Amino acid sequence: MPSFAFAADLLGVAVFAASGALAAGRKHLDWFGVVVLALVTAVGGGTLRDVLLDRHPVFWIDDPRYLGVILAAAFATIAYAHLRERPVERVEGPLLVADALGLAFFGIGGAQIAEDAGLSWPLVLVMGTVTATAGGAIRDVLTAEIPLVLRRGRLYATTVLAGIALYLALEAAGVGRAAAAVTGMALVAGLRFAAIAWRLSLPVFRLPDDIGR
Repeated sequence: MPSFAFAADLLGVAVFAASGALAAGRKHLDWFGVVVLALVTAVGGGTLRDVLLDRHPVFWIDDPRYLGVILAAAFATIAYAHLRERPVERVEGPLLVADALGLAFFGIGGAQIAEDAGLSWPLVLVMGTVTATAGGAIRDVLTAEIPLVLRRGRLYATTVLAGIALYLALEAAGVGRAAAAVTGMALVAGLRFAAIAWRLSLPVFRLPDDIGR
């Protein structure tokens, strides 16, 4: 994997591991629970992507550095909560920030892997989005929360699709891969932060409660 893509992948793993650790703290799990949630959040999306693309071995099994980054991020998150003297279950802001950055890094990184596998652009969009959102969905299911990707409003997966689309468009226009990737990541994170700050959302589909009766 090129150095830039690998660095982005490690950053994605780190911030998603941190979001998993924060989610564990909100549910008052022990340290083992923190590590488990950090792990599934960080590698869930990439594992599903690799299985769908028939890539063997799966990325984190092939390179143990990923596990090292996940453990470091999980325990750094615990240390952060204690040093700030702020109960980790209350740090909703850092959880959302970590999740938004994870979307950006994993969305574009997953798209690049799908691109390298020779997939068409619609499948690149799908694989990038799966990579970015599946780990967080597993995290939320394990903590008995409605997955962020399915919650009403607040742009989520849509931001990943927009960032990947911009990345592909810039590449097609002749922009270098690294520059296109950084720009796509910036759009994903920027849209997600804007959605949180200004409550941006897609239209909600509603049916009358008595329909079909």
